[in-house]
This record gives sequence, structure tokens and C-alpha cells, in this order.
Amino acid sequence: MEPAELEQLSALARSAAHLADPACPCAPDATTVLADRDDGTVVRHGAVVVKAHAPGTDIPAHRTRIAVAGLRDLDGVLLPPHPHDPDDPHTPRPLTVWPYGTPVDPADPDAAPWEDAARLLARLHRTPAPGHLPVPPMRAPVKAALAVERMRRSGAPRPAVETVLRAWRTLPEEPADRPLLCHGDFHLGQLVRDPRVPGAPWVLIDVDDLGLGDPAWDLARPAAWFAAGILPPDVWSRFLDAYREAGGPAVDAHAPDPWAQLDVPARALTVQTAALALAKSTAERRLLDEVEEVMIDTCARIGSLRTELARPASP
Repeated sequence: MEPAELEQLSALARSAAHLADPACPCAPDATTVLADRDDGTVVRHGAVVVKAHAPGTDIPAHRTRIAVAGLRDLDGVLLPPHPHDPDDPHTPRPLTVWPYGTPVDPADPDAAPWEDAARLLARLHRTPAPGHLPVPPMRAPVKAALAVERMRRSGAPRPAVETVLRAWRTLPEEPADRPLLCHGDFHLGQLVRDPRVPGAPWVLIDVDDLGLGDPAWDLARPAAWFAAGILPPDVWSRFLDAYREAGGPAVDAHAPDPWAQLDVPARALTVQTAALALAKSTAERRLLDEVEEVMIDTCARIGSLRTELARPASP
């Protein structure tokens, strides 16, 4: 984001925070940039965060997603936004204002709330889509395709690109059509403590990719990590068991093997992760890190099998 835009966003964060708490005990430098990426910039001031969404955002779909986040039926599942005028002529791209919630601590993986996340996803997937809102498709399948296209344009080493493309070609052209509410980009970074509730339970944030689709895509990233050997089997079992016990519809609750539903989305997330790793490492002129190498290797396994993701033994 350009410096002038960033200062404007910071000013909005300060204004929103002071509106929520006029006694905000802040210093002039209390505004913090939490993220500044192509897909959005997030600024925090005190108990408020403001997000500038990506240029080219589908505005009608964006507004619907924000409206879904504020639905009473999803209170306690999705963090609702603060009121904000989406048509503010002084803002060059869509802005949203949110309460600040404490995120998952990446330095303490043993405390990661996998079971809480699974139960939240199950509740989201079980919630009927609001009939009064034109809920758009969930964006997860589109994001996988965009990652592959970004890799193609990146100038990444051809042998690695071909490895990822071979895995990509094993996927069906059309994803499963299941019109259930989905988050669209689940990972542990999408969880925060709800600052509005005593005891601060976990809630999901970031509805930029939310929509209707196959809920298996919301389980795909941990499934792909498990299949690649990154996520320990006991953690995967805890996550999947909690999801099933909460009535999550993405997988058959009684089937011993969930991969009938998870195979295609897990392969797609593996390809997406590997493709982004190649694109980013090439742009940054650095070598792949250990986890990125594992995802490329997993793509090689997928490409060699052609029809299904190599599955580790069940725990």
C-alpha cells in the first residue's frame, strides 16, 4: 500500500478506536500495521482493526460476505464487524472495521486450538444459508487456480513448475457442488479470541472468501498437511474427531476413511501451497524452505499416482 493510503487507513483506525472508546489511552505511535500484502492491508489501533481489501474486490459479493459475518445465527462462529459506511468516497478501496481479537500464538503449537476450530467449522457448515442474501460461491477452488497461474507467470524453475502442474492435472475440472456455507480459507491464522465475550472463546475471522460450496475445502489445508507429514497424526485425529462429533457435514460421520470427501480438496490445497511457494521464493530470490520443499515433494507423489493423493496410514 502506498504511504498516503496507509496513513489514511491509520487515521481511520484511530478514529474508529476512539469512537468505540473515547478514553482510549493511546500514544501517537499506538497504530500498528498488522499486515500489508497484495490481498489486503490491516491496521490496528487499540481495540479496533481496519482492513483495506484487495483492489479489484467484487463489491457486491464483498458486501454480502460482510453482512453474513454480522448475522445473529453466526454470532459466536464469525467475528462480526463494527458498523462502517462501505460507500465512503474518501476510501479508494473497500474498508471494513473489526474488534481486535488475540490471535493464535504461532510460537506455541502445542496450544493450537484445533478442536475449537473444528467445532466452529462444523457450526458454520451446519448453518442454513440466509435466504435473504445473495451469498456468492466460496472462493477456495478459484484461489487454487489463481495460485497455479501466478506460478506460471513467476519464472520459477521449470522442473519444479512441471512437478506442480502434473499434480494440478490430476484434479477434476469442476469441484463438487454442495451449497453449504463455507469459510473458504481456513487455517489457524483465521482464529482469534472474541473480545466481546467473557472468557474470550475462539471465533473465525476473515470472510473475504466465504460463500456457498463444498465444506470439505475448509478441512483441506490440515488434511493436506497431514498427508504430507507436516501435521502430526494425533493432531489430525483430534481435529477430525471434533469436527465429526460436532455434526460437521463435510465428511461421512460413520465412514472409517474420510478421504472420499477430502481427497480432491486436499490435493488442490497441496498444489496451491506449492505453487505459491514457487512464485514467492522466485520473486524474493531465495531458496525454498523445508516445508515448501515438502509440498513440492508431495506434488511429485500426487503426479506419479495420477488419481489420488498419497495417504499416510490412519493413526
